[in-house]
Amino acid sequence: MAAAVGETLQDGGHLLVQAGTGTGKSLAYLVPVMLDSVGAGHRVVVSTATLALQRQVLAKDAPVAAQAVERATGSRPRVALLKGWHNYLCRYRLEGGYPAEDDDVGNALFGAGEVLSGPGVGQAGALGLGEQVVRLREWARTTDSGDRDDLVPGVSDRAWRQVSVSRAQCLGHSCPVRDECFPRAARSQAAQADIVVTNHAVLGVVAAGGPGVLPDHQVLVVDEAHELAERVRSQGTVSLSGAAVARAATTARRYASVLVSDLEAAGQGLAGVLDELPDGRLGQGLPPSLRSALVVLDDAVRQVAADVREKTRGTAARAQEAGGLSMARQALADLVDTVDRLTSDAVDQGREVAWVERPGAGEEPPRLMLAPVDVASRVATTLLAGRSTVLTSATLVLGGGFGPMARTLGLTLAGESWRGFDVGSPFDYPRQGILYAPTHLPRPGSGVSQAALEEMLALAEASGGGMLGLFSSRLAAQEAAELLRSSTSLPVYAQGEDQLPTLVEAFASDDTACLVGSLSLWQGVDVPGRTCRLVVIDRIPFPRPDDPVVQARTQAVAAAGGNGFMSVAATHAALLLAQGAGRLIRRRQDRGVVAVLDPRLRTARYGGFLSRSLPPLWPTSDPQVVLGALTRLAAHD
Repeated sequence: MAAAVGETLQDGGHLLVQAGTGTGKSLAYLVPVMLDSVGAGHRVVVSTATLALQRQVLAKDAPVAAQAVERATGSRPRVALLKGWHNYLCRYRLEGGYPAEDDDVGNALFGAGEVLSGPGVGQAGALGLGEQVVRLREWARTTDSGDRDDLVPGVSDRAWRQVSVSRAQCLGHSCPVRDECFPRAARSQAAQADIVVTNHAVLGVVAAGGPGVLPDHQVLVVDEAHELAERVRSQGTVSLSGAAVARAATTARRYASVLVSDLEAAGQGLAGVLDELPDGRLGQGLPPSLRSALVVLDDAVRQVAADVREKTRGTAARAQEAGGLSMARQALADLVDTVDRLTSDAVDQGREVAWVERPGAGEEPPRLMLAPVDVASRVATTLLAGRSTVLTSATLVLGGGFGPMARTLGLTLAGESWRGFDVGSPFDYPRQGILYAPTHLPRPGSGVSQAALEEMLALAEASGGGMLGLFSSRLAAQEAAELLRSSTSLPVYAQGEDQLPTLVEAFASDDTACLVGSLSLWQGVDVPGRTCRLVVIDRIPFPRPDDPVVQARTQAVAAAGGNGFMSVAATHAALLLAQGAGRLIRRRQDRGVVAVLDPRLRTARYGGFLSRSLPPLWPTSDPQVVLGALTRLAAHD
């Protein structure tokens, strides 16, 4: 892998590298890109999807690679961390330069008292809001980075919002404490670094057109690249509701003292129109009533934004008002941008998809959503173009080839050439694990079947626990937990009953335990050893057929002459299946079974595509073979 990365840096172009667990892929890309950086003077951006991998790269792998490069060349590459603006503490806001967004903060602070000790890990919510803000003030006196992740134990999102600002809310050159600004210090260090470590959310901002987010760089490395497209799409997704308009109006009135009656009325009009619309995709474009409401809203918000700009020019000398005015400007600017996108021709032309949804299982007021249909072109033009890129993950080969992921990540649209390279694995999958795909079970319906639950129970009993249950819904996971608890004496942990890291830690410490959950458990759970010897997947994880983005993407592929189902739904399922099955074998000593309780893996036409996306475990559909193997595994000490 290191050699392939080096060739890509020398020749240019793009490299897709599948490198599984245990291959040392972080060092395999860090060493060659560091050599290129100190030799050719190229700056490198390394992006990860998860905080855990970011920490591993920064604290463990980058220092080892830098030391090796220094021994070989005499030069040590400089490494810096760069996150989104709001991940850093704002000293001016901490000192009262911005008004509190939460009306309870002031009262809470007066009743907080002195915080003598912090809560335990995962118990940030155990302290009141005021106590958490006091902790943040104490931490601000000693931190060198202002990075939220350096505060352990952490604080709630609600508390962090009281001490941070977005980049757009920052006062910039007019800030009285600009020389002590943590996010600017991080960006200054990144500008001087050879290697900049960031995350996919920052890349999403770049792809959405955010200027100056990253320093100029000639090389991009994307680790956990299978998650990049969805992170970019998520960053480009916006929502609009009557409540959102009301909040923006309140912010403008409170901090800029401008008239907002027309804006409030426009928001109420929008809410009334949304109330009349059903949930789901607006497949025929925006209905006339909604478009008219957005036109009225557009006029109103632009007028208030102009009034706030005028107010800002007239109060430039009053620094104590600058923070509130900045918040008002940003709230209105976000609203203008959202309305602009909704009233453009992007939905009619199929570039974006709009839909109405009611969060909280329909209990909350409706909101209008908008998301990009295709992100491959954004990735190609904003992230890949004009630089060498290395995109790596344990799951890039889907259906036996790199093509599906290459299309998803924009490589087929980039002007430069690309190639795929599979490093292989240090594991002997056919000897270490079994892929059990029973064909005697019924095809899954709207929920998990009783037959599938009973099959899971038999497998868990034969294994004596040690089961990770990956389910398509939280409800299905709850049904599985209830059956396990009522039928066995095995310890059972279910997602939602505690913080996820706490549940994973409890599961890892007891080789008779079972852990069940939904999507959050499919990726990132790393429990090597005997504890996780059985992974049960209740069904092929196809996306919901009524998902508006899935519908729009499928339709776009079909309109271009492709197979929409295979390109969207099957590719989505293959990626999740590969991630889920990858929870089993994490080291050479691991043994176990992956059970996919969905006969379509063996009987459907697309089953071969999905099976070729999984680790090459030994396959069987015979329940007696699997039950016997699990029984022997449970008896093995």
